Formats: sequence, structure tokens, C-alpha cells
Amino acid sequence: MWVEKLLKDIAIFNPRETLKKGETAKKIAMEQLQPFCRDVSAYDLAPYNGGTKFRNGDTIMARITPCLENGKIAKMNLLNENEVGFGSTEYIVFRAQEEVDEDFLYYLISSPTVRAAAIKSMVGSSGRQRVQTGVLENLSVLIPTYGDQQKIGKTLKHLDDKIELNRRINKNLEEQARTIFYRYFIHISDIPKGWQEGYLTDIAEYLNGLAMQKFRPQNEQESLPVLKIKELRQGQCDINSERCSLDIKPQYIIHDGDVIFSWSGSLLVDFWCGGICGLNQHLFKVHSKQYAPWLYYSWTKYYLAEFVAMAADKATTMGHIKRDALENARVLIPCPDDYLKIEEQLQPLYDAIIAHRVEIRKLSTLRNTLLPRLMSGEIDVSDITL
Repeated sequence: MWVEKLLKDIAIFNPRETLKKGETAKKIAMEQLQPFCRDVSAYDLAPYNGGTKFRNGDTIMARITPCLENGKIAKMNLLNENEVGFGSTEYIVFRAQEEVDEDFLYYLISSPTVRAAAIKSMVGSSGRQRVQTGVLENLSVLIPTYGDQQKIGKTLKHLDDKIELNRRINKNLEEQARTIFYRYFIHISDIPKGWQEGYLTDIAEYLNGLAMQKFRPQNEQESLPVLKIKELRQGQCDINSERCSLDIKPQYIIHDGDVIFSWSGSLLVDFWCGGICGLNQHLFKVHSKQYAPWLYYSWTKYYLAEFVAMAADKATTMGHIKRDALENARVLIPCPDDYLKIEEQLQPLYDAIIAHRVEIRKLSTLRNTLLPRLMSGEIDVSDITL
């Protein structure tokens, strides 16, 4: 049986905890919360000088735009027993009241019911709007029995646990791949026999995307989501992504495993694993007929810090790099025999990374589909055993 309650009756808002001024503790910065990701994977040790405080099991939600719209809500998992951490003043912290399952509470806060109400309550100047905590405290929500809360929380937690496992595996695989790349290409004193010095543009082509406003679809059924910088940063396109026509040339259609380089704004390079989409301007599709993606991906990533520094010097509001930066970035190109030996080591690692990330996307889609249906009682959980 589901009953109507106020959110403040099932969650403690910003619970009181004690940290002394200047005491070193784990700090969770806003940038360490990932969009639509339950787990926090990084922290800093810093002296406490103010901010929200929390313990393991608490849910933290960004209360400022655009962080909340981008899905920055997490369940704290990095602290030891009885340890108190702290973070941004722009968080709201929720702690489950008695007879409320903490996993259920996290998914309730993440659900459209609470997120939409939080976003709607925002007030303040443009670009600095914040959630009105009082509105959330008095938000009416439907709550099932404690046993059903546990079943709902367990169902969704199982999906997020698998997502987190895949992320941990991929982190290890990426470290292995980076170590191998650096051993062969960076941490060497002399150029191996038969190898050549070249440039990024010698090992790959950098195809700039299209101005997709010129390729509007006739209808949603015959269209593709548009890959923009925001979508690349969050790893997938969402239901609100811009759409483009299927009539664009095939080379501008992106598939899982393609290497994408954002050369304007937030510079980053990554394997795209978010499904089929169209390539927008300000993004390069990096490709080559001669070399495997691991080679030009690794070299582009190696130069990323240098590219970011170049972009920061631009006298524009949106930093960017020019093509001559790619043409001047020097690389080592192995002889054919050595190239194949290195490929035997690196290609399986990147194949596994891509496969795990595609699975993460599918699991995330399943979780996001189940979440509102479970939270509304549309799906009966009575037959689930704990």
C-alpha cells in the first residue's frame, strides 16, 4: 500500500554533522559528480572551511543550474564508518529517516517526480538559479511499505552495481593501455629502427562535423540524434537531444567505437559509445584507413593538455584549437612489424573498454526506463524476494 507523505517526513535535509574548522577531511567537489551516475569515484583531502557535510548512505543533489539539469545526484559511498565528508555549499543533502530505505530514497530523489519539482522551484538570476529547499521539503510523494522500498531499491541498485563494476574494470583497462602506449611511444630514449617521425595528420584525418540546423528532419521517425559537445561529455544523447535528417552523408554518421575529438569549448577526445548519431560542428571525427583507432586516439589524448593550453590563450569566450595545431603535433609511427605487435596488445583492451561502455549505456537506459515505473507503483514488486 502506497501512502502520501511530505519529502521532509521521509528524509532529513542537510543533517547536522561536526567538522572542526581546518580539519582535514574528504571533499567532494561539484566536478567530481558525474551526470546521472550514482557513485562518486574521486575526492580530495582538504581542510574544512565550510560547506555541506554528509556520511556514507546520504544522497547529495546539486541545487544550482545547470548542474541539477545535467543529473548531478549521487549516493555517498567513499567514506569509512562514522567518517564525515564535506562538499559544495551548492548541494542539498538527504538522509533517510527511520523506516525509509536509503537506496529507495536515492532513486526517489533521482526520479523525474523530485528532479522536475526541484528544477521548477529554481529562483535567482539567469545562470545562477538555485532550488528552493522549502519547496522540496513540502513536496508530496507517494511511498510504499518499507519492504517494497527495499525491493525497489534492490532492483535499481543491481543495475547501478553492474554499471559501477564495468566502470571500475574499464578504469583498470585504460591504465593498462596507457602504460603500454607510454612504454612504446613516450618513455624511450631513441627512435627504434624502422620507425618514422610524423604528425597527427599523418596517422589520421580529422573530419569536422556539420551545422545541423541545415539538416532538420522531416519527422522524428526518420532522424538521428545530434552529437554535440554536451552529449560527448555525458557519453550519450538523451531524449531531448536535437535531431537531424538521415540524409546526411555517411561519413558524418557516428557509430559506437568511433573516435571523437571536441576541438572547441570543452576539449576532450573519447571513443563514442552512445549509439548511432549525427556529427555536429565543433567536433572532429578522427579516422584512418591505414591505422587502427588505438593509435590516433592515444596520440590525440597525449596532446590534449597541450591543446587545452592553446585554447585557453584564445581571445574568445569559447576556447578552441586550429587545424595547424594538429599538423604541428609530432608523433612516432612504428614500422609495420612493430605496429602489429603493439596492436596485438592494445586492440583487445580497447575492444573490451568499448564493449563495457556500450553495456553501461544499455543498463543506464534500462534503469532510467524502470525508475519512474517503479516509483509510481506501475510495476508490482510483490513477487520480488530480498
